[in-house]
Amino acid sequence: MALKGAAIILVFVCGAILLGGNMDIVDAEGKFCPEVCYFPEYMLCPPSRTPLKPPCNCCFAPSGCSLYRIDGSLICRAE
Repeated sequence: MALKGAAIILVFVCGAILLGGNMDIVDAEGKFCPEVCYFPEYMLCPPSRTPLKPPCNCCFAPSGCSLYRIDGSLICRAE
């Protein structure tokens, strides 16, 4: 019985490795971007500083833009 359970776990681990279980990505510019969504409320981009619909994190925001929480606190600034 224990051998059967170990075999099932091994299949899942091997499947995760083969299917790309790596949770990190690299964007087109070659910078490291974690696949984490911060659920920002809005984004501000220069020069207009008009609130915009934000992406999930700063890796996907245009350079110079900032993502903010609903309380107005800064989450991150895109480089």
